[in-house]
Amino acid sequence: MLTAAIPFPDISHELFSIEIGSFTFALRWYALAYIAGLLIGWRLCVMAVSRSALWSGAGAPLDRRQIEDLLTWIILGVILGGRLGFVLFYQPEYYLANPLEILKIWRGGMSFHGGFLGVATAGLVFSLRHKASVLSVADLLALATPPGLFLGRLANFINNELWGRPTDVPWAVIFPGDAAQDCLGVVSVCARHPSQIYEALLEGLLLGTVLIYLAWRRGWLKMPGALTGTFLVGYGAARSFVELFRQPDAQFVAPGNPVGHAIHFGDWGLTMGQVLSAPMILVGLALILYAVRQSRTATERDSSLAG
Repeated sequence: MLTAAIPFPDISHELFSIEIGSFTFALRWYALAYIAGLLIGWRLCVMAVSRSALWSGAGAPLDRRQIEDLLTWIILGVILGGRLGFVLFYQPEYYLANPLEILKIWRGGMSFHGGFLGVATAGLVFSLRHKASVLSVADLLALATPPGLFLGRLANFINNELWGRPTDVPWAVIFPGDAAQDCLGVVSVCARHPSQIYEALLEGLLLGTVLIYLAWRRGWLKMPGALTGTFLVGYGAARSFVELFRQPDAQFVAPGNPVGHAIHFGDWGLTMGQVLSAPMILVGLALILYAVRQSRTATERDSSLAG
């Protein structure tokens, strides 16, 4: 029984809109989140490469000018990867029938996993072209990503999307709309977990704080791959946890599978988010182990040479 709930705030999806003839330009919170996240991430990278003490004897993998060039590549990777990921993973039939709709990114429709693959590809190609350490560049990108995740999840909340499962916890939110109010077994107002806020706090604020601490206070940028591994483990774990409260993808929900598990055995199973997060966690752990071993090997080698 619902005893308390928070009404959804009356916030427009658009900061402002301008009409020019038949064309309407609107700046949405989601677009602002991308812009601000990229700028904050760029600033973190500049701060990191500007402090030589954070790096090993080889120094930072890129200079300030190269960071600016990398930003252009990352913007393209985020937009192209995120959009194509959404098109291919979620609504391929619709966009195949309406190809011009693919270009209308201001209407929403971006995929994190697609954006992640786009950024990874852009970072890899950029590193190879500039003969920079791939793992060290990846560490910079890992350091720069959480602010965008934090702001992006807040934008998801404002956009009234990706809400959580029905609940009666005191901080439950009454999301508007027929879809959000379509809750099995609920005859009155349906309140849900604000899972977007959970993800913002875990994937963005907490993970970002941990990465900054490890980079600035523990010297982990001196172990190429360590911060990247920490990001993969942290994001994968946070996403897997929040999936317990997040509304599952509709295509997986069935009478015998009300929780929406992508893989299930009876009452037990994994959602698609958890399935995709599992390899991230494994790869992340492997990267951390590799980075620590490489660091120890280098330290032992330097000690033997000094002796």
